Formats: sequence, C-alpha cells, structure tokens
Amino acid sequence: MTRGALVAGLSLVALARSAAAGDLPVKAPPPAPTAAYDWTGFYVGGHIGYAAGASNWTGTSTGIATPPVSGSLDLFNGFDAFKGDGSYFEGFQAGYNFMTPSRWLLGVEADVSFPSTISGAATFSSAATGTASFAELVEFSGTLRGRVGYAPGHWLFYATGGLAWSYDQFTRTQVAGMPVGGTAVPGQVEDRFMVGRVGAAAGVGIEYALPSHWTARLEYLFTDYGNRSVGFPAGAQRFSSDLALSEWRFGLNYRLNDPTKSAGNFAEPPALETDMFAIHGQSTFTEQYVFPFRNPYSGQNSLDPNQGRETWDTTAFLGMRLWQGAEAWINPEIDQGFGLSNTLGVAGFTSGEAYKVGASVPYARIPQAFIRQTINLGGDPVKLDAGPNQFSGTQSADRLVLTVGKFAVTDIFDTNKYAHDAKNDFLNWSIVDTGTFDYAADAWGYTYGAAAEWYRGDWTLRGGIFDLSIVPNSAELDPHFGQFQWIGEVERRYTLWGQPGKIAVTGFLSRGRMGSYDDAVALALATGGPASTAAVRQYTSRSGVSFNLEQQINEQLGVFARGGFANGNLEPYEFSDIDQTLAAGLSLNGKQWGRPDDQVGVAGVINGVSAAAQQYFNAGGLGILVGDGMLPHPGLEHIVEAYYSLPVSYFRLTLDYQLIVNPAYNTDRGPASVIAARLHTQF
Repeated sequence: MTRGALVAGLSLVALARSAAAGDLPVKAPPPAPTAAYDWTGFYVGGHIGYAAGASNWTGTSTGIATPPVSGSLDLFNGFDAFKGDGSYFEGFQAGYNFMTPSRWLLGVEADVSFPSTISGAATFSSAATGTASFAELVEFSGTLRGRVGYAPGHWLFYATGGLAWSYDQFTRTQVAGMPVGGTAVPGQVEDRFMVGRVGAAAGVGIEYALPSHWTARLEYLFTDYGNRSVGFPAGAQRFSSDLALSEWRFGLNYRLNDPTKSAGNFAEPPALETDMFAIHGQSTFTEQYVFPFRNPYSGQNSLDPNQGRETWDTTAFLGMRLWQGAEAWINPEIDQGFGLSNTLGVAGFTSGEAYKVGASVPYARIPQAFIRQTINLGGDPVKLDAGPNQFSGTQSADRLVLTVGKFAVTDIFDTNKYAHDAKNDFLNWSIVDTGTFDYAADAWGYTYGAAAEWYRGDWTLRGGIFDLSIVPNSAELDPHFGQFQWIGEVERRYTLWGQPGKIAVTGFLSRGRMGSYDDAVALALATGGPASTAAVRQYTSRSGVSFNLEQQINEQLGVFARGGFANGNLEPYEFSDIDQTLAAGLSLNGKQWGRPDDQVGVAGVINGVSAAAQQYFNAGGLGILVGDGMLPHPGLEHIVEAYYSLPVSYFRLTLDYQLIVNPAYNTDRGPASVIAARLHTQF
C-alpha cells in the first residue's frame, strides 16, 4: 500500500467515525504559530504629539550702555478646544530599518514637525527700553536620528538620538515709551522670521506591528537647541535665547517594501481596517491664478487681479469602534497657504480648499473629533465601503444616526453627490454648498454640535444644534454656546425614469449678536465714517431656507441644482455674503470617450444680496468676503465653472476654470477669469 493510499484510507475511516458519532465534540486544530514580524525595509508615516519646554533669553540694549534684561519663556500652551490651538504638533517621518538574525535593529530616520502654537512671551520694562515684550514661536522643526532596538515578536523597543533643528519666529513689540537710540513707538512690532537653530535630540520608544505593513509607536524625545541671537533696530535691542523641548509622540508608519515580493517594490499605502481600528489619509494641493481684469478701484476686501496663490492640506482619518454601532473619529490635519486675495473679493469664492485664514508656514489643526452612533431599525441591508470617517460593513435601510462632537455641518446637511467635495469635484464655494446656507462654523468650516438623522424608507429627517463663532466670521467658537444655530432638513429619495434622484429642503435659524445693515448705514451717516455692522450688533435671529436636487440621467451623466434665500436685513454670520442664490450643473463620466476614470463637470451660479446690503457696501461697509469700499452700480454675481479630472499615478489631477462676472456684486469691476490645478490623493 502506498503512503497516499494509507492517508486516504485513514481519512475515510475518520469520516465514517464522524458520521457515526456526529454528537461527539470535535476538537479544533491548534492555531498556526504567528511568524515574527520582519522590520527590515523603508517606511514612511506621520505623527502627532504634545510638547513642553522653555527658552531662556537675554536682551541687551544697543543704543546705550545699560544692564541687560533677561527672563524665561514657558512654551507650553494648553489645548483650547474653542480656538483649536495648543502646544501640539503634527508631522511626517521616513526611515530605513535593518534587523539582524538575532532580532536586533539598526535604523535611521528623518522627520519634520509643524506645531499649532509652541510659543511664549514676556513683558519687561527699563529706563533705556521703555515697556516692551519679547516673544518666540517655533515655526517648524525636525530631526535626523539613528535608532537601535530589539524586536521580540511584533514589538520593537528602541533608543534614538541625533541631530535636531528648528526655525523660529522672534518678535519684539514696543508697549509704551520709546527706547533710547531706537525709533520704535508704542504698538510697533518687529518680527524676525525663519531664524534657524541646530541642536541634538535623544529619546526612547516602543513600536508595534499592525496588519497590512502598518506599525504604531509611542515615543519620547528631548531636544536641546543651541543659542541664537537676533537684533531689532527700531527697538535698539539684541536678544539671545536657547530652546529646549520635551515631546511625547504617537506615530503610524507604513513599510514601503513587501518582503514577500521582489526587493524595492514600492506601493501605495493601503487603508488599514481591523475589528477595532481604521486608518485613512488624504493630501490635496491646489494652485489658483486670476488673470488681469478691469479694476478702476478697489477696497479692503477686493479681489486683486493678476495674482496666484496655493493651498495644501494633509489629513489623517483615525477611527475606533467603541461598542455596537458606535464609532469615534479624530482627524489631525496640516494646513498651509492662502486663497486668492486672502480669501476675499468674491461672494461665491473660488476655492473650497482655501480657508478664511492663511499661513505661509504649515501648521497643525484638529478640525474634527466626534462620535457617531448608528441604531438599526430594520429594512434591507445597506453596504458601507471603507473610507474617510467610515468603517466598512452594513447597516439597515431604516436607521437612526446620532453624531456628537466637532465636525462640519455640511458633512451631514446639504450634501450632493455631484457637487459637494472641493477635493474631487467643483471648487467654488457657492457650487459645492448652497451660498445662502449660513451654517455654523469657525474660520476653517467646523464647529461643535449634535445632529440626528432618521432614515425611514425613501425619507430622511435631519436636525441639529451647533455652536456659532464668538463673533461673526471668527476663528474662535463661542465657549459658552450662548450663540448657536438650529438646522433642520427633509430629504426625499425617488426613482425617475428608472434612475435614482433625491431632493432635500434645508432650513436654519441662527441666534447671536448680528448687525443690521440699515442701522450700520444710519450710524455711518451720523458719524461720517464707513458703515460697520460690528458697531451695531445686538442679540437677534437670522434664518434661511434652501433646496438641493440631484438626479442621475444614466450611469455616466448626472445633474444637480441648488437654490436658497436668507434674511437680507442682517449680516450673515459665518459663510458668505449671499442672500439669494441659484446654481445648476452636470457631472459626466469619461466612459463615452474611452476614459471611464475621467470626470467632467460644468456648473453655473447666480448670487445676490438685498437692497439693504447693497447700500451698506456702497457706504464703505465690509462683509465676510466682499467690500470694495463702494458699490455705486450693484448687480448680480454670475459664476461659471468647468473642470476636467483624471487619474495620474496615485493622484487625481483636476484642471479648473471659473469666469466671474460682477465679482462682489460690482458691475464696475471684472469680469475675472480664474484657472486652477488641483492634485489630490487618498487611501
């Protein structure tokens, strides 16, 4: 009897015994041993952390011989949930590991970190300097370090050390008096940007291997930078200071080369999803340019001709399952850049990637952190694909969804599959969102609040309450929730000629301190100054209503429309200076010309403001985005946008054109042509 026949015979005997004694328990085979993780290879990743430290400084007068002033800056800033700043930082790292057969590891790593607010300030006074202040802020920093560690199983324990560097901003402000030998007057500020430092870093860390070539780490790092001096001629002083920081970091890395394939095989990082955790990410770069246009006059909030601006942002979407149906998400983000004219000059602004604040140096933000609870109520199962802020899985067609925390109102309300994502489709503010939907938000578009969604058959009811910013169009949210907004929405899904569509009606009611246009104009006439709603604000209400339609024509073509109006007697609180709007457009897939991954979009929007608002702008008033100093010949703002989007390697490249007629409702200026290129990737 051959060995194969013997094995087959024994198998048949085992099967027969199993059939004869099916009620006996069967012991499961022991699990296969888990192979130890191989750490060798190149990797890239990101990190987030918190820093504490100090800077010891000395100020020497250059105008007269006098004893120096000195002090120490505490660079630790606690997290302010309503301003969004603190001594946290975010950044990127890349490196290479080599693991020996005995599982000792040698590696090298470079990183760069972008802080939110690692800074400190001190005020001093002397007969020679008057009263002044000295401040220091870390703009960004990095290290180049070696790593030595031991890697039992899926764990790595390591020590690290090497070179550290930073670029800092030094600021001297004259508060009172005048310095001897200097020219600084009270209120004068002198800045020194991008002042470099070099030092050393050392620390320890622990790292754990996750599925799909991801790893997670916790690291402590101490950095000590050298002394640096800067001079302030107007203040007749020279300051020297040192800098030392202690940092706790949490990081995620993706190993680029798969040891099961050929060496040097570099691949796009896949998203990670386990039973409990999920990791996604995105990065978007947008460059815009506005051509020269007719510009007989301009004001503080005008669109400037013949200029280009860029924005860049990178976001991590980190999710965790909490309990049945509950998820927690946090989205650390790094932002940089400016919108055209500092995001001013057009009511339907040209780029949804541009915030109302800008910075030339990248900085850290945590725009979203929320919990979402889904309660299934029955009906057909609905499949969910994994994506940013979404685990894969299923949910029932009838369900209740509750969201609490900090997020974007437009993640839930006023959504549209063809025009709602400035990273992938249209760019214009009043096309990707309804222009009159003055939703609660800080200057980056996010706020604290709670929303409930009830899905029942073809209907969905949504409602929510959200925190307004502390004053209209502010970077700081109201810490007391004394100014807030109610939002309600009704959505109806349907099938028309065999194709899906939906229509939604959204309403909002804002309660806060807002100014009346008529009151602002009356005060300006009485005082002889420009009109300002800030001078006449009182606690009141502002409301608006809008509709949102989407309709698929076939698998390649879809159309959409939006429209709305809001109370035009009061200033808008958060979004833009639009009291009436109507937009429509289409989105076409490239399958018809043999490129199914390409996308074309064409849309137009008409924006308007009330007669009271026109008088306010003509009286020199400034709005959220517009204000040319005068408006003698007002008209409707017309915008047409067209884009073509196509995949390029791991990215999606979009070429965009916008024609803006009567920018900021001003028929004396424009029309303006704006072109853009956008590069986006995500996993």
